[in-house]
Amino acid sequence: MNPAALRRLLAPRSVALIGGAWADAAHAASGVIGYQGELWRVHPRRANSGTQHYFRSVDELPAAPDAAFIAAPNREVPAIAAALARRGAGGFVCFAAGFSETATAAGGELTAQLLDAAGELPFLGPNCYGFINFFDGVALWPDQVVGGRRERGVALICQSGTIALNLLFNGRSLPIGYVLTVGNQTRLAAEDLIEALCADERVSAFGLYLEGVRDAQRFAQAAARAREAGKPIALVKAGRTEAATRTVRTHTGALAGADAAFDAFCAQAGIARCESLSTLCETLKIFHAGGPLRGRRVLTMGASGGDMAMTADAARGLGLEFAPIPEPAAAQLRELLSERVHVSNPFDFHTHVWFDYPRQRQMFHIAQRAGFDAVGFLIDCPPPQAADDSTYVKVIEEFAAALPGASTRGVVVSSLPESLSADTRELCLARGIVPLQGQRESLEALDLAGAVGERWAAGAKVALAIPRQPPRRARSLGEHDAKRALADFGVPLPRARLVPGSEAAAAAVELGFPVVLKAAGAALEHKSDLGGVVLNVRTAGEAAAAAQRLASLSATVLVEEMIRDGVAEVLVGVSVDPQFGQLLVLGAGGVLTEMLRDSVTLLPPFTAEAIAAALGRLRMALLLDGYRGRPAGDVAALVQTALACTRYAHANLERLVELDLNPVIVRPRGLGAVAVDALIRLEEP
Repeated sequence: MNPAALRRLLAPRSVALIGGAWADAAHAASGVIGYQGELWRVHPRRANSGTQHYFRSVDELPAAPDAAFIAAPNREVPAIAAALARRGAGGFVCFAAGFSETATAAGGELTAQLLDAAGELPFLGPNCYGFINFFDGVALWPDQVVGGRRERGVALICQSGTIALNLLFNGRSLPIGYVLTVGNQTRLAAEDLIEALCADERVSAFGLYLEGVRDAQRFAQAAARAREAGKPIALVKAGRTEAATRTVRTHTGALAGADAAFDAFCAQAGIARCESLSTLCETLKIFHAGGPLRGRRVLTMGASGGDMAMTADAARGLGLEFAPIPEPAAAQLRELLSERVHVSNPFDFHTHVWFDYPRQRQMFHIAQRAGFDAVGFLIDCPPPQAADDSTYVKVIEEFAAALPGASTRGVVVSSLPESLSADTRELCLARGIVPLQGQRESLEALDLAGAVGERWAAGAKVALAIPRQPPRRARSLGEHDAKRALADFGVPLPRARLVPGSEAAAAAVELGFPVVLKAAGAALEHKSDLGGVVLNVRTAGEAAAAAQRLASLSATVLVEEMIRDGVAEVLVGVSVDPQFGQLLVLGAGGVLTEMLRDSVTLLPPFTAEAIAAALGRLRMALLLDGYRGRPAGDVAALVQTALACTRYAHANLERLVELDLNPVIVRPRGLGAVAVDALIRLEEP
């Protein structure tokens, strides 16, 4: 993408508005924002008046426009785009719809025509609302403009025009510098805009609403560029990626859905994935006011025991750490507030100091220097139009006055979103305090901002492993062949023999009892469901009988030693997402896989440290740690088993469809881990 052309498009000195009623709305928006450049109207039939001149076509314009807004019938758009390209325009917004979003042949053909006609011109859309640039005072936007000029703010990038409007209309004092809609992302996608705006020092952070990612590799690169530029990303992603070319046959594939892949990407890339637009706004306010938090150690305080109790409840399921206040600071607070106040976190300081402003400031000063990543003051103010909020605002001012020199971040949190007036919010921002609105979304924002800070500090990194072509047809290897292939890369396996059914008893004697007998064959992917596995075989007679029962499924049987000292059964697998490529999946294995659906997903680069940390996030980590007196599992061996799987996956990047070790039996610490079942699906030659 030509950076100079994109700068012309986003900060134009001349604009052409092409079309009728929707172009009229864009004209009105230009007036509201105070656009100072040349503005030309284009319409083939409208009559000129004393106040408005219409050019009949792009060719009649007095000069090449830096930017154009096209709100013409979709069938006319390619010709208009071609005219803009001939004139040397900077780029355009295609408001018109009816292109690829229709998922029809006609829409696809129209999109191809548009791309061909536009040449190298950058454009937003089709099927998009345009953009507002509050920094430079430009609005190619066919609707209300809410907000004023900014010297610094966040860049909002949305696939939905309505969602962009919703965010624009927020009553949360989110400083917005750009609102950019990308529609179908036919030429300019979110990743293009992120990369371009990383160099804009006025942009403090990026807020995204996505329904899909056009190019995962480019998106990862853009996220890395934003991180290097110190501009964090928060986003909401709706919808699910359709993996129409893939048939999921394994537990790994079922667990590693498109949403899990995107979640893993955000976690590893250091991106805050928000569940709601409210949380998105609150997270962006934190990012704007100083970037990500250092971590998730927070202290919350207020004059109400009820607020503190609700805070602890509202934070359930989050990763926030409400660590005790360190004793030196706690002792200072007890001396200041008397023994009647119980010093804890969350911290209810009662109302003893409500009108004692010097003591208030001293209390806040101590709390803000107690070693937390963020200190939150919970307070809901009365509406200033209906009551006197001066004493509430005064306490917020004391909280702000105590902050300079502290290494923590100060936030004010209102339980109800509407309980911080616009004036109070702006006061907070001016004093370096982040005004957060709504208890749950505020806590979610703190959690996300801290998680991003932790990830950045650890060196957020994603190196996607994406096949050049998605697999078309796949075949499964038999279990024995799959295990032999994995053994070459270091996957530990039980001792085994693949023999005709008539030799099963002899093979069992050779291996030593007890053993497991399995029906063999590539078509038997889920042998347990078919009765194709016989466990705990203890004698030669039992082995012969088991082989006889399995004869209806397979003429050959796999005889394996039985691992009897397992601490836990773990699933280890690799799936291939259509967009993000190879994913490593770790989870509860064996019969618990479908019951618990306790899993984590990782993207490359796969490291021992990342795998160990991911295992620690599983609910079943308690078993690996030694639950209720049971021996702890050999986690180090499990990690090495997972790494061996990733080595096989990397070596077979262009062929691997799915890999499933379920289960890997984790033995007591020091005794290793063993993959007792394996399924590999490869693309047909």
